[in-house]
Amino acid sequence: MSNDPLRLFEAWFPSDSLLQGLEAALATASAEGRPSARMVLLKAADERGFTFYTSYTSRKGRELEENPHAALLFHRSGRQVRVEGRVERVAPGESDVYWATRTPASRRSAAASRQSEPIDSRAALEAAAAAQPEEPPRPAWWGGYRLVPARYEFWEHRDDRLHDRHLFVRDGDSWRVVRLQP
Repeated sequence: MSNDPLRLFEAWFPSDSLLQGLEAALATASAEGRPSARMVLLKAADERGFTFYTSYTSRKGRELEENPHAALLFHRSGRQVRVEGRVERVAPGESDVYWATRTPASRRSAAASRQSEPIDSRAALEAAAAAQPEEPPRPAWWGGYRLVPARYEFWEHRDDRLHDRHLFVRDGDSWRVVRLQP
């Protein structure tokens, strides 16, 4: 077992998965503590944290502005990793770089959508996307977030139900590791 949770995460979810985009459940909560969860597409995992992109005005964006603490949950083949921490916006230049990698159709869709807001019909949504320029610039209300880990929990299934659980808690520049009961 590594004392570096990011290295352990990379071993459990190899980088080829990240290149294809790894999905995770993102849990946020409103200022009143009302939780919500949804799947997001992870675009980077490195020493800075876990990065995903969305509309800042979506429900998740509004909740992250009100309460900048969140959790990610990754699950595959009898293993799960929970990552909890503070969420921050990535720099606009970093969002611009990622925006440029998206297909033109994906950029038009993102620029047209007022994510999480009601719309009259599918036809209205398609018309809004069709009205976008061929190469729309990144909207100011769209960009990246990075979850900066304060805790990782690694859980591995065992048939005898004595599952392996290890908790990593940030302690200054290092990590304190403890084994948890199943």
